[in-house]
Amino acid sequence: MRQEIVSRLVAAMKPAQLDAVVTSSPENFAYLNGFVVPSQPLIRHRHAMSVVTADGKTALFAVDMEATTVRARAPDTPLQIWAEFTDSAMAKLAQQLTGLGLASATIGIEMDYLPAGDFAALAALLPKAQWKPAEALLARLRQIKTKDEIALLRRLSRIADQAIADSLAAVHAGSSEMDIAAALTRGVYALGAEHFKLMIVATGERSQLPNVGPSERKLQTRDVCRVEIFTVISGYQAGVCRTAVVSQAPAHAERIWAHLVECKYMIMDMIKPGASAHAVYRAFLAKLALMNLPPISFVGHGIGLHLHEEPYIGTNPYIGRDDDAILETGMVLGIEPLCYRTGHGFGMQNKDLFLVTETGCELLSDYTNTDKLLVVKG
Repeated sequence: MRQEIVSRLVAAMKPAQLDAVVTSSPENFAYLNGFVVPSQPLIRHRHAMSVVTADGKTALFAVDMEATTVRARAPDTPLQIWAEFTDSAMAKLAQQLTGLGLASATIGIEMDYLPAGDFAALAALLPKAQWKPAEALLARLRQIKTKDEIALLRRLSRIADQAIADSLAAVHAGSSEMDIAAALTRGVYALGAEHFKLMIVATGERSQLPNVGPSERKLQTRDVCRVEIFTVISGYQAGVCRTAVVSQAPAHAERIWAHLVECKYMIMDMIKPGASAHAVYRAFLAKLALMNLPPISFVGHGIGLHLHEEPYIGTNPYIGRDDDAILETGMVLGIEPLCYRTGHGFGMQNKDLFLVTETGCELLSDYTNTDKLLVVKG
């Protein structure tokens, strides 16, 4: 396991009064181990778990189908394998936890990921154990990135940024959204990503739709084009969005874009340790209102192993969380000044990744200059 992250988790267990933490989600498996078990995100019952005790012992739990992968990637960590079609996964996990001296322990577990039926079976198998939700503790740890995580997110940001720029340079009026997607897919892999999530290609009137994939629609002169992609390595992802016009901008587009660029720089000036997430969001809303652009529910969020992580910069934090978030050194934020409904038949978005530094912020997705609208050939 990644020792720096294990040490952080161990330090967090004492104030939480936990004897151990068991992770069950692909994201937190990757957080502790630096890799994703390939089929776990695809088949929920193929449990892959990490166990960390308060005294620093570590162990892994994985399905037999993935045994060779896990052993190859984590050869020095004790591993319990369960057989997918003949074993009770929870019985095997209970045996492993008992062997680690945790049968009567207070154990943190991801209540928001482990299926209710599996948790009920596990609790019945270990009746003397006490179970506490650990998802908030893990989410809090993941907000502050290590140097290795920051380096990876910087690399992913630049891959996404360059791949989008190259894909827009490869097409012209008459090309289709699918042509953009094909160039973008090639670029993502050529630049070193392992795969990608949530490719958005939305042109013309479709640029008003938040999360749509590419279609056969042909690019036309004066189209607005929104392109976004999340590049992925080792479970980590960086989402970047760019907006372009075909040949020349339609009426009002340059004026609205200039305003969104002003929003970006205003937010950059506000991002620093100690800044209030709510204050950043309120300033963004006030800036939008100057042009009578409709408000949106957020302008940014943490990012790393999920598309959206805390802290959330908007009016709708995660369920049950309406308190303000204070920005801290080491956070990585996806900031996206956008307006899907400009009132002129197009939407515009500029999404970048920023690192909160000791004195302010650093733009990680710095391949493309977005001060002016990108232009696709006519």
